[in-house]
Amino acid sequence: MAKIQRRFKNKVALVTGGSFGIGRASAFAFSREGAKVIIADLDIKEGEKAVRKIKKEGGEAGFVKADVSKGNEVKEMLKRTIETYGQLDFAHNNAGILGMKAPTAECTEKNWDRVLNINLKGVWLCMKYEIPQMLKQGGGAIVNTSSVLGLKGSPYFPAYVASKHGIVGLTKAAAIEYAKAGIRVNVVCPGMIKTEFVEHRLISDPQMEARLSARAPAERMGTPEEVAEAVLWLCSREASFTFGHAMIVDGGWAAY
Repeated sequence: MAKIQRRFKNKVALVTGGSFGIGRASAFAFSREGAKVIIADLDIKEGEKAVRKIKKEGGEAGFVKADVSKGNEVKEMLKRTIETYGQLDFAHNNAGILGMKAPTAECTEKNWDRVLNINLKGVWLCMKYEIPQMLKQGGGAIVNTSSVLGLKGSPYFPAYVASKHGIVGLTKAAAIEYAKAGIRVNVVCPGMIKTEFVEHRLISDPQMEARLSARAPAERMGTPEEVAEAVLWLCSREASFTFGHAMIVDGGWAAY
């Protein structure tokens, strides 16, 4: 068990998409630093499993089932968070999907709407309800999850690329609007990260990891924990002068 530093003692963190991958790593990292954590996701089984792990390691956590593309569910998610812990200091708006692979002209309207609703509208809805709570408290920190593909182009996933670019722009707009109110809004842009979804695909294609790793100067894939550390830094006092920043965590891929 990692040593608990308690950098975020008496603080409350909300993580969407917290049942798997980067979101789960972020929830665990917040907890190790002493924060009380609310994990929000559609996967109840894995979300509650993550909560049990946090509690087993001495932390405090709760789970809320929420579809971030639906305003009423996001509103209820924030209500449950405040009812449980009384405040909201940090939010990691991480929930997102890749969508179906197809060139732009073959992307279906259904796929486009689903990806944009979850990835981009979902982040906006989360901030819509997180920000008023933080304004009441006098400040807070929000980190949204985009992607390195929110900064550069890539073929065959037009909805995903568009949504991730949108998150970067939305983050910058909100950062400007609420900086004077003490709310810092930033965004992480992960590259190829070895999440459960990726590991599942690697089983069926053993050469995939080598191909993906070759895209980055670091010549390896990143871990969810490495992204989580960036999220925590952006929420920390050490990042007190960081607003609207798109932090790339990609092993150098975007440097090309």
